[in-house]
Amino acid sequence: MIKAFVVENDRLRLTDSIEADKDKVVWADLFNPTREEEAMIEQWLGVGVPTREEMEEIEISSRLYVEDGAYFMTATLPSQADSDDPVMSPVTFVLRRNLLVTIRYHEPRAFTTFPMRAEKASTGCTTAETILIGLLEAIVDRLADILERASRGVEAISKDIFNPTATKASKRDRDFQRLLKDIGRKETLTSDIRDALTSLQRLSGFLANAVGQGKNGKDAKAHVKTLSRDVLSLTDHANFLSQKITFLLDATLGMINIEQNGIIKIVSVAAVVFLPPTLVASIYGMNFELMPELKWLFGYPFALGMMVVSAILPYWFFRRRGWL
Repeated sequence: MIKAFVVENDRLRLTDSIEADKDKVVWADLFNPTREEEAMIEQWLGVGVPTREEMEEIEISSRLYVEDGAYFMTATLPSQADSDDPVMSPVTFVLRRNLLVTIRYHEPRAFTTFPMRAEKASTGCTTAETILIGLLEAIVDRLADILERASRGVEAISKDIFNPTATKASKRDRDFQRLLKDIGRKETLTSDIRDALTSLQRLSGFLANAVGQGKNGKDAKAHVKTLSRDVLSLTDHANFLSQKITFLLDATLGMINIEQNGIIKIVSVAAVVFLPPTLVASIYGMNFELMPELKWLFGYPFALGMMVVSAILPYWFFRRRGWL
């Protein structure tokens, strides 16, 4: 599918007839393009567009390059990021003279919100360069929103770890399992956003050279520089968030170890407390004929008393040492 936009009254307008407005189109957005649609765009650009396999290559030379005067820039962007499991896929931006072509196979939200805003109000996006910069700014804003939501989620996880509400051990175990899953999802989301920001950071540096060729190159470069600073600040925040998630993972595992150690300590103390009474009972349970206590009137109470005292003494010792 191809969406073609033209500039009308300093606003973007989605054209109803690509052929009729062919000379006016400033932005062509290809979403899951067919081979015929790719051939049409290649005829407009005068150069071939990358295939999906070529877009997924990770080498810098395959993502940022110039071919016959056309600038090819590929970035990895998320879609369906309202959940903790976004879909990551590359998007290619092709800039040649006054034509911007975007090629994508998923639906980042910026590709929906930016055209709607540019159609309703004048945003200053009247050329291919300014449209590309405005689209990238919308993408960065969206990534910032995702990071903010991830930050709130991480804060909620932190409170659940260090201020648990469950009192029963079985309930705490289920809570720890849930927390580990939540931490894993947040780490995946943060990692995906860091990947997107890294690709955008490289793209913005490459774009600064591309937009500097036009008559409004100075203003465009200033916008790209601002965009690059925003991406850098978000990258720093994503790195901080990733470190915090790692800390929370370590803290959760530490809390689980404390819970397990507490259970093992209780079992160990119980074993030590009941070991002496068991020893006393075992001694008097032996079937030997020459055992004087068997003939005593108070032999049975004496044995019971020894068992009670032998159980109390270890318990008192543990309490005195602060081990309980």
